[in-house]
Amino acid sequence: MVSRSEDRFEIAFFDVETTVPTRPGQGFTILEFGSILVCPRKLVELESYSTLVRPADLSSISSLSVRCNGITRDAVVSSPTFQEIADTVYDILHGRIWAGHNILRFDCARIREAFAHIGRPAPEPKGTIDSLALLTQRFGRRAGNMKMATLATYFGLGQQTHRSLDDVRMNLEVLKYCATVLFLESSLPDIFTENSWVSPNATTRSRSNGKSSAEKRGQPDPFDMGPLSIEVQKELNQPDTTMVEVPVPETPNSSSPAAASESCNSIVGFLQPDEVLIPSICASLAPLYRGSQRIKLLHKDVTLQLCCRHMKLRFGINTKFFDHAGRPRLNIVADASPNLCEVLDACDGIAQKLSVDSGSNSEWRPVVIRKEGFYNYPTVRLHIQTAVCGDIAIYATEIYQKEPSGTEQRLVFSKIDASELSTLFKQGSFMDAFFSLDPYDYQQSAGIRLVAKKLIIHSN
Repeated sequence: MVSRSEDRFEIAFFDVETTVPTRPGQGFTILEFGSILVCPRKLVELESYSTLVRPADLSSISSLSVRCNGITRDAVVSSPTFQEIADTVYDILHGRIWAGHNILRFDCARIREAFAHIGRPAPEPKGTIDSLALLTQRFGRRAGNMKMATLATYFGLGQQTHRSLDDVRMNLEVLKYCATVLFLESSLPDIFTENSWVSPNATTRSRSNGKSSAEKRGQPDPFDMGPLSIEVQKELNQPDTTMVEVPVPETPNSSSPAAASESCNSIVGFLQPDEVLIPSICASLAPLYRGSQRIKLLHKDVTLQLCCRHMKLRFGINTKFFDHAGRPRLNIVADASPNLCEVLDACDGIAQKLSVDSGSNSEWRPVVIRKEGFYNYPTVRLHIQTAVCGDIAIYATEIYQKEPSGTEQRLVFSKIDASELSTLFKQGSFMDAFFSLDPYDYQQSAGIRLVAKKLIIHSN
């Protein structure tokens, strides 16, 4: 592919095929990389590139890997290593919009790991389009589990080969078919609705005035690339700023035991686990988006939010997951007390029942993490919120630092920096956590996400 560092308007659809780990601690190794550059205005393929990749250890290609993608040791023995193709891969991906099926969870992470393994900085996207997330939201689940093979069968596009370039081209064709169906449904809502062809997630027009629900709410056309271009430009112009501290006035009794016990009630609406009455917990459905609904957990008819004091951090900042713009979705893992486990287990049961009763067939993931051999040491994952503020992304979670004297200082961050947070959230340290319980159902996975609203880190 020809480098276009001065003009990178194309969307880079890409896919990687990898080994399949067969033992604990064994990671993925890229066996094939394939990409096409697509014109965002015409959705036509401009250029393509694909190559098999020889892993450093050929024995990592197990029989399970071969069954998954058909790539054998003999097939890659004469192929270049990833280090030998790194320049080409970097030139294809860096500074372009990345697109692919389930790339946020898999392919993006494999690319970053591969570059880290050879000691080079990874390419960065100026935007990311995950067709699995996009189609699940826009097209609904009419095609089943929304895997590429299922979507291809639904549209009669043939069998998925699980080879990089073939899968990328199939991905583009699936998107074209889905976009066409959605366009037709939005153009003839009366006909399609009467015949029950319209997806529950499709944009329909009002019979009264002919305007789409998105138009009435002042939302942009989902097929318009303009807003994405504006967002990309904002991200590229993000300033490089640092963290500052803003002291929080100390109350007269802030260091006393009484003040400590009151700290969990300093934000109205948060309950400590031992204040929660299990029989008073219930779940209800609340409107979410374009006719869809979400589950809401209540305690005595009020939204349930919890506060836990002196939680011990089991693991610090995790940067495994990324959002649509390629920014890390940060989270931490903390030990869960027996009282907290009791409350969360009850919430799990109540929310899961309502989920099943509402017709969901997604796999439910328990909110309390219990691993074999560690039952007495359950943990929970707390997600640190982010929000776009003007031209930059910032933390929406309030973060404080508490000195041994009891003085609390609020830490104000002007940008998202995982390495900076890692110096604060260290394994074994303690914190007070205020968090909400947000049930989710996304890409065939469902459960309760604990979203941190306020975190108070205890200094040593």
